[in-house]
Amino acid sequence: MRVHDYSTLTHLECSREGTRHDADVVQGTSPAGAPLLARYDLDRARTLVTPDDIAARPPDLWRYHELLPVRDPAHVVTMGEGMTPLLPLPRAGARLGLPRLLMKDEGLVPTGAFKARGAAVGVSRAAELGVRAVAMPTNGNAGAAWACYAARAGLGALIAMPVDAPEITRREVVVSGAELYLVDGLIGDAGRLVAGAVARRTGYQDTSTLREPYRIEGKKTMGYEIAEQLGWRAPDVILYPTGGGVGIIAIHKALQEMHELGWLTGPMPRLVAVQAAGCAPIVDAFDAGLRTSEAPADPHTVAFGITVPKALGDFLVLDAVYATGGTAVAVTDQELLAAQHALARDEGTWICPEGAACVAAAARMRESGLLDGGEEVVVLNTGSGLIYPDTVVADAPVLAKDGRIP
Repeated sequence: MRVHDYSTLTHLECSREGTRHDADVVQGTSPAGAPLLARYDLDRARTLVTPDDIAARPPDLWRYHELLPVRDPAHVVTMGEGMTPLLPLPRAGARLGLPRLLMKDEGLVPTGAFKARGAAVGVSRAAELGVRAVAMPTNGNAGAAWACYAARAGLGALIAMPVDAPEITRREVVVSGAELYLVDGLIGDAGRLVAGAVARRTGYQDTSTLREPYRIEGKKTMGYEIAEQLGWRAPDVILYPTGGGVGIIAIHKALQEMHELGWLTGPMPRLVAVQAAGCAPIVDAFDAGLRTSEAPADPHTVAFGITVPKALGDFLVLDAVYATGGTAVAVTDQELLAAQHALARDEGTWICPEGAACVAAAARMRESGLLDGGEEVVVLNTGSGLIYPDTVVADAPVLAKDGRIP
């Protein structure tokens, strides 16, 4: 393959005003302060690759490289991320009244969470554009992923996370050699500190959520994979745990691209933004019929990855939900933890609390009639339960070595 055929990236587009921007220089948000979205020559992509071609490629997210922003395969930074299983959940589905329930299990990617997808593509493109180091605030998993991929690429990394972020994600950042700071506050507070540091440091790129254009491109491959794994068709409903919202925005973008390519036909799946009741700005906005959200006064949840009081791309999340006839659902910490434990007993899979929120939301939607039980429903598990050991208490009796198991 010729290098100039590896990607069909053409430009970046302001998500609010539609203005066009250069994709081949380091970019943050648009002049309007909105996220920039990568755009491709889809007519050309259609001539370069088909679904049958993709099927013959290695099982990682780079199989969709014509629709990804890295122009030269020599700049690809990879640890084999992508092509995670789409698992049927027969016992859980029977219990919940959703016999066609499936789970896209992102707990199996490098670094233990779906954030590795965004990091792989974002770091690859940063390296290609000559960035020296990446910098970001994080609730844990994203920072761990970007720190590890930066190390893989030979770049520096500056990570700031709230002191309450999961302990294991701190350790992932430290072991990869990144510069780590803990902040006595929330992710927004960490973001302000990172922005100040980037302004003073030469060669650093602020890779905060939606403040660079390419994290979303890595995450959209979840949408491509779901369609490919179902034989190039879409499910009826996709539930996604929503904090910063990149994942649900990305899946919507993938669905739109696949429709334009002709790889998908028929109606869009209903996209469901799932939040925790203790931090549910998108749900509140959806219930009020609004296009943007307001930060809650006291955000809190054990599903730490979705504790985002005010997302930069909130309007894009709401657009995706409205455009697909979807909805937004909040579940309590008690409900999501119960769902996490029940799913492990049903199916043997220990998922993260954010993913468990989707299972709890599916149950809530079935009970309320928003799902009738006939739909093919995909829940996204965005990470391994192993990252959140405190969600399970393991008390067991200790036996003497000459004792007896009853």
